[in-house]
Amino acid sequence: QVQLVESGGGLVQTGGSLRLSCAASGRTFNSYNMAWFRQSPGKEREFVAEIRWSGTSTYYADSVKGRFTISRDNTKNMVYLQMHSLKPEDTAVYYCAAKVTGPKYDRWGQGTQVTVSS
Repeated sequence: QVQLVESGGGLVQTGGSLRLSCAASGRTFNSYNMAWFRQSPGKEREFVAEIRWSGTSTYYADSVKGRFTISRDNTKNMVYLQMHSLKPEDTAVYYCAAKVTGPKYDRWGQGTQVTVSS
């Protein structure tokens, strides 16, 4: 059973930084691709960033490229999202996700709120 728990959200001013963390349970964490998604009120959940199981490949949404960095520590079962130059449009609930049993992300955390004030 894979469980994901996010932390690190909060209120930050425009231009500020935050680091989100995702703690994962499970002995095969290092075999999962991991990702961050986000959802703003009234909008669909959208992809933010992905990191492959080995940590050697990362992918980003165009809207965050150059500002956000996804990383993982397979020795600690942790995934991180470092966010810089935050904008009000980055305000959302951020979710950690794992691709465990199939081609889609099928395990989700409960989310952590990020609010960027203008």
